[in-house]
Amino acid sequence: MNRLTFLGTGTSQGVPIVGCKCPVCTSTDPRNKRLRTSAFLHTPQANILFDAGPDFRYQMLRAGITDFDAILLTHEHRDHTGGLDETRSINYFQKHIIPLYGNRETLQSVQQTLPYAFGEHRYPGAPEFQLTEVGKEPFSINGLEFTPFEVHHFFCNKVVAYRTGDFTYITDAKFIPPESEEIVKGTKTLVVNALREEPHPSHFSLGDALAFIERIQPERAYITHMGHFLDYETTRRKLPENVFLAYDGLQIEF
Repeated sequence: MNRLTFLGTGTSQGVPIVGCKCPVCTSTDPRNKRLRTSAFLHTPQANILFDAGPDFRYQMLRAGITDFDAILLTHEHRDHTGGLDETRSINYFQKHIIPLYGNRETLQSVQQTLPYAFGEHRYPGAPEFQLTEVGKEPFSINGLEFTPFEVHHFFCNKVVAYRTGDFTYITDAKFIPPESEEIVKGTKTLVVNALREEPHPSHFSLGDALAFIERIQPERAYITHMGHFLDYETTRRKLPENVFLAYDGLQIEF
């Protein structure tokens, strides 16, 4: 049995947002408390982390996760890569280098952001990574096969989404090319982003996400990367029977 844990389901500022007094940011419903988006996939073959944002340390401690086999990065934005320095404890306690997967732009950004972790004169104690560039070809981690595909975030910013078996993980999408949508078809469990109900220039709105889900027809779909415009309980009541709002700490099996 495979299990996905939603470590964070919030947008780049998280929810609540510092200084905001809106109903969602001041809500007492724990499902409205959203760390930056990340997820942990546990399978018999491998344990995989999707992204490592600024909340990485707390997310690992809260979920009791002490190790994983690889990190799959979706793109270079700080809310998805800002916690990579914190992985050095994995290097130290688990005694292994961390495989890091991402497209060329993302891996270049990581090297620029953490220059002390790369190059000839690494800083002692800096995190250690094995970088693997992701293109369009499938790849395997401990026998678990992933098919990467491209979705678009804002204008030309490319985000990598991942499918493994009947499960697909998509975040920060505004547009999904037809060839990528073909890869998603047949998915039974789908995770996809939706920032808010109103249109947004660089993220799916809730309507965009629901239209995409309707085209794909998964058995069930989970919404992630949500802002403070989506109240959990109010929004949940509007969704089709097979569509759910994810929340921090939610675990699903498939």
